[in-house]
Amino acid sequence: MAPSAPDRLDLPAVGERQSLREQVADALRAALVTGEMRSGVVYSAPVLAAQFGVSATPVREAMLDLAKEGLVEAVRNKGFRVTELSGRDLDELTEIRRLVEVPTVARLADASRAESFEELRPLARRIVEAAEEGDLLAYVDADLRFHLALLALGGNAHLVEVVRDLRNRARLYGLAALRERGVLADSAREHLDLLDLLSAGDTGGCERLMRDHIRQVRGIWADGPE
Repeated sequence: MAPSAPDRLDLPAVGERQSLREQVADALRAALVTGEMRSGVVYSAPVLAAQFGVSATPVREAMLDLAKEGLVEAVRNKGFRVTELSGRDLDELTEIRRLVEVPTVARLADASRAESFEELRPLARRIVEAAEEGDLLAYVDADLRFHLALLALGGNAHLVEVVRDLRNRARLYGLAALRERGVLADSAREHLDLLDLLSAGDTGGCERLMRDHIRQVRGIWADGPE
């Protein structure tokens, strides 16, 4: 028997900057990554819609988008079940991220591009603020936007989409534990350190930091919540 869904998820409010379908999909992806939505649990579109304060239609459409991405699967007459990931799945995702992101970011290191890197500093600060506030959904959202914007500076849009997909498939169950121990902000500050290294043209430093950062991320990915 599948585990029952919790009474209420800690979901963010939706606004007007995107379509409701896109906003709901983004919010659900963040809830998946943080482990707020648990593997194996079946979630009802009408119930989620009530929590978002919207109709069931954009929620159902968003869940269908997530199903196409392999993040959830439809359960007839019940809703959508979150896809489970094994430890091997997470190891393989980590390996691909390391092969793609480490050299890409390292190649960006160039003092002449300091202005472009500085434009990302507000996002890096937002990651730290979210960590200090213990807001995991905001942390994941800002972290994703930072890394995708940084990779976009390399000019390869297909690479950016590959990394977006890899990150959306992650499960950061350990984030809550880091928050409780008060060390999440330490990891968050690495984004500011990375910008400093990039602006200084320190290719080797960027490579080492990115490699360590991705290794740490794998450390908070898990087969399932504790």
